Order: sequence, then C-alpha cells, then structure tokens
Amino acid sequence: MSRTLFVSDLHLDPERPAITALFLALLGREAGAAAAVYILGDLFEAWIGDDDDSPPGPEVCAAIRQCTAAGTPVYLMHGNRDFLLGRTFAEQSGCTLLEEPARIDLYGTPALLMHGDMLCTDDTEYLQFRAQVRSAAWQQEMLARPLDERRTLAREMRAASRAQNSGKPESIMDVNPAAVDEVMRQYATRLLIHGHTHRPAIHEFLLDGKPARRIVLGDWYEQGSVLVCTPRGCSLQGPAAVPA
Repeated sequence: MSRTLFVSDLHLDPERPAITALFLALLGREAGAAAAVYILGDLFEAWIGDDDDSPPGPEVCAAIRQCTAAGTPVYLMHGNRDFLLGRTFAEQSGCTLLEEPARIDLYGTPALLMHGDMLCTDDTEYLQFRAQVRSAAWQQEMLARPLDERRTLAREMRAASRAQNSGKPESIMDVNPAAVDEVMRQYATRLLIHGHTHRPAIHEFLLDGKPARRIVLGDWYEQGSVLVCTPRGCSLQGPAAVPA
C-alpha cells in the first residue's frame, strides 16, 4: 500500500550520532518504497550555509540523494534552525525545497504543511527574530562571513535562544489556536501537519462548525518520530514501526 512519511525537528548534530543513524536507516528503508518523504523543518540542529562540510551534513545529503535516486521524492521545508539551507544543498541531495505554508493533495485530502513557528503568534519576541533572520539582506550578510565566524555565531545564537526560552512560559511557545484557524481558512483545508513545538499529538477540533485535524510531529532528540499516512489514514509512529 502507498504511504507518505512526514518528519520534523530531527536536529541532526554530530554530538548525537545515534539519531543521525536512525534517520539514515529510515531513508534507506523507505528509498523506492514510500510515495514521498516530507521533512518539515529543523533537519539539522544548525545550518550555517551550504558550503559547510562538517558532519553530519555530507552524510545526510548523500542519503537523501540515494532516496530520491531510488524513486522516492524528498521534500524539505526550512525550520528555525536550518533556514540557511539553499539551492546548492537541494541540488546535491536531490530534494525539493518547499515554501511555507505548502498545500498538497494527500490521498484526496487537501493538507497544509508548515514548520509551525509562524503559528506561535503569542511569542512576539521570537517572531521579530524570525523576521530578521529570514530577510534576504540578513542572510546575504551572514553567508558572506567566513565559515569559522559563522560557526561561532551559530553557537552563540543557540546559547542565547536556550537562555531566552528557559524564561518563557510553556504556553507562549505553543501555537495560537486563532492563528491555526486563520491559516487553515486561508488555504481552504481541514488538515494541518506541522512540527516545531515538540508536542506530538493529533488534535481533533471544529473549524467553522466542521471537523478539522491538526497533527503535530515529534522531535528526534531522544528517539525518532514519524507520521505515516496511507489512503486509510494517518498515524504517529517511531521509525522502527514503519512497515517494510
């Protein structure tokens, strides 16, 4: 039976090689078998430019290339950690970069795909930061800096982010229900799939009096998490549970 996989927030990092191995095994198993694999942001813990050859970037790029070469397309959306992923990575890996939000047909059901950070509208401080780092001018200036300088800046930015988030209420870093309703109305869909919040769940609710569903993908800090969709429906699973 045809199946489509969705993952997000893998945060691949050389300090956690077991998680990288888990993802590579998933890609290897699904190459030529799955209808498609969607990565909805934060594939890497940090990405400072397509010219960075530090691990696990090259290994992950090669694995995606093998998956796409086997006939399973891989779609990649930017997250809040890897927004500098560019055309060079896409060309080398064979993946297709997705604009956010992306509306797809999922076995006859319109589905809206997002990383999810745009929905956290109560966190105004973060949204201001997001607007800054997503601007073309900021990204051009960053990518023009030497690689070692970018590595240092990335470490400093991650440390600052952890410090800021530690002082914020949990509720402020979750999605805003009104923002969810608004974007689903805008894109005329009753199924939203996203990551970012690290709170995997399938939420059933009413949108304008009709049933709607929001599926939140899990992170990969301690273990894998994947959403498997078939013509019969969708379920959140660990990678080892994906049928061969």
